[in-house]
Amino acid sequence: MKRFGGPLAALLAAVLAGCGSGGGGGKHGTTTTSSGQQGVLVQLQEQNFSGESGNVTLTAMGSKTKVDIEMSSYAANAQPAHIHRGTCAKLDPTPAYPLENVVNGKSVTTVDVPLTKLLNGKYAVNIHRSAKQLKVYVVCGDITRHSAPTPTDTIGEQDGD
Repeated sequence: MKRFGGPLAALLAAVLAGCGSGGGGGKHGTTTTSSGQQGVLVQLQEQNFSGESGNVTLTAMGSKTKVDIEMSSYAANAQPAHIHRGTCAKLDPTPAYPLENVVNGKSVTTVDVPLTKLLNGKYAVNIHRSAKQLKVYVVCGDITRHSAPTPTDTIGEQDGD
């Protein structure tokens, strides 16, 4: 089988990655945190050919939300992270809620906003290349209503067990 090379491969990679500066809502769903709480999972999509990717778990903590970022690929330097108003395709450049910098692929922050507000509005989590290159976004993920856990009447069942 013939492999693609050169400019054609780069073009194909750009199309599949959401073309850098926009796109990228990612996959969403529910997850169970290590403390047994249900959380909302948002997949972070690569932007600007960064080669970076990861997930964010949002967990309701009353009137606050725990934001847990875990990158599967990331830069060696500390990277600023924020929750912005808007979507990955049209992001308000002013952060709505600052998050702890991503260091060694991880960041955990509790923000002073209920998870329901984030789910009912248009918000996105994004990570910047560095403190000096804030205008360069490396990953982004939309926080959407369909990310929310779906209440069920089933007790003790998970993943089809």
